[in-house]
Amino acid sequence: MRCPFCSDENTRVIDSRPADDGSSIRRRRQCDECSKRFTTYEKVEAIPLVVIKKDNNREPYDRSKIEAGVFRSCHKRPISVDQMKALVDEVETAIFNMEEKEIKSSVIGEILMDKLKDLDAVAYVRFASVYREFKDVNTFMDELKKILDTKK
Repeated sequence: MRCPFCSDENTRVIDSRPADDGSSIRRRRQCDECSKRFTTYEKVEAIPLVVIKKDNNREPYDRSKIEAGVFRSCHKRPISVDQMKALVDEVETAIFNMEEKEIKSSVIGEILMDKLKDLDAVAYVRFASVYREFKDVNTFMDELKKILDTKK
């Protein structure tokens, strides 16, 4: 493992333990050259996943796209970065637990919306308005009514 501070290749593991979520190993390392410490995470390499887009094009799964959508929808909301990362982790776990080689983007979107609905109603509506491509105010209001009806 290359040191992120001095780029030396001689580093050693000084502590190893399961990460909080249990799906990875957290390792504390120390560089033999500069003596600085840093943390790495080791995960099992997952099956390559292909996402089928609305236009039937296929592209490799990219976690950063889900993160970007979540961060945009949670912008200026009282939601911590840790909560957003946990939500993305939950969505990703749900996707990979399906054990499919290909998954439709609509399935990912629905899973994400279900998780966002539980986290923050405003973030949910923001995401839904882009994801479901609301064409006018009436479709937007219909979605808001659904949320209000479930809260009663």
